[in-house]
Amino acid sequence: MNRNDKEFIAQRIRTQYTEKQATELDSLRALDAKVKRPANVFAYVFGSLSAIIMGSGMSLVMTDIGAIIGITSTMVPGIAIGVAGLLMAVVNYPIYKGILNSRKKKYASKIIELSDKILSR
Repeated sequence: MNRNDKEFIAQRIRTQYTEKQATELDSLRALDAKVKRPANVFAYVFGSLSAIIMGSGMSLVMTDIGAIIGITSTMVPGIAIGVAGLLMAVVNYPIYKGILNSRKKKYASKIIELSDKILSR
């Protein structure tokens, strides 16, 4: 192992033990995540919930679950529940975009200011 390899390995190990200084780029990334996280969480939760509702409507129509829980005609309630879940899935993206755009407007000045400071160097 030559001297350069030893120095590289030593430096890499050393950086693991030194305290990392927060940079402006780290602040910009954190602010960007702060903008996007609520919209993403909503979209995942609401989308999962709508898929579960749509699936339960489909299973009510296609299986004998309705007879087990005491519903004699499962076609109409199953279709209604499935369509409700489908509509929830359809409106998920526009709601996500609305939340994201409102958060972008709220934090745009801070992000532009910080990115200008980084780019001006």
